[in-house]
Amino acid sequence: MMRRMKTMFAGLAVLMLTAATASAATVTVGGKNYTEQLIMSSMTEQLLAGNGFDTELRNGMGSTVLRKAQVNGQIDLYWEYTGTSLVTYNKKESKGLTGAETVAKVRELDKDKGLVWLECSDANNTYALAVRESDSRMDDIQTLGDLAAAFRSGKEYNTALDAEFTHRPDGLPGLEKAYDFRVPRSARKLMGLGLTYNALKEKNVDVAMVFSTDGRIAAFDFRVLDDNKQFFPDYSMCPVVRKDTLEANPELRGLLENLAAKLDDSTMRSLNEKVDVEEMGAEEVARQFLEKHDMI
Repeated sequence: MMRRMKTMFAGLAVLMLTAATASAATVTVGGKNYTEQLIMSSMTEQLLAGNGFDTELRNGMGSTVLRKAQVNGQIDLYWEYTGTSLVTYNKKESKGLTGAETVAKVRELDKDKGLVWLECSDANNTYALAVRESDSRMDDIQTLGDLAAAFRSGKEYNTALDAEFTHRPDGLPGLEKAYDFRVPRSARKLMGLGLTYNALKEKNVDVAMVFSTDGRIAAFDFRVLDDNKQFFPDYSMCPVVRKDTLEANPELRGLLENLAAKLDDSTMRSLNEKVDVEEMGAEEVARQFLEKHDMI
């Protein structure tokens, strides 16, 4: 009898140790190296920590590095954009796909890589090119087609770009091909991500690469050129979690999808503006949002 009780206690101790180990497993939240991603990674880490998770935050990473880290198991979850997965990671065409079709496509493509795309937000942070509304020289440039025609005619507008955009298939190379034009190397002004906005505002360039949910577009009185050929893919922002992480922590789905449901273009522009224009810290902006919605 005593031996049986010892065996039972030993088994119970093993189960308790296993459970404690599982509950103590750290969830690693990743993020890219620009404002929106710094906000979202901080918001996600604070949300999970406030709901009992042990967390680690690793943000400020490049897109490709972050993606590889998640596939390799170094990052458990982060917010990714549907167009980035479709075109950049999976090398698929986006032309003709609706936003819903793009989500379904990347969900299927990434399934074999052990990644689960949860329900997406209504925020679509697509690439765009912008000009100053006050620049009279650009009054006739309302669309990307207008800009392409101007370049083909021999006009040369200095264009602020970041290095990643100049190499991505869903960036400048694909844009030039779709609209049949070329930005001469002499007109390409390469700079760090985020610096393109100030370069345009300060009249150091004529055109700048921007993100559609960036708060500086309205704050700096920029006009986004219409993508009349619908080249840029849908970039819905979605929480993506490793399958094994989600299976071990199924409650992640509800927490992340509840957060996603509160995000749209207007909300993200407002959050981004607080950091980039009002100069608040990304962590503080994230915390205020979570507290406002009673999520922590």
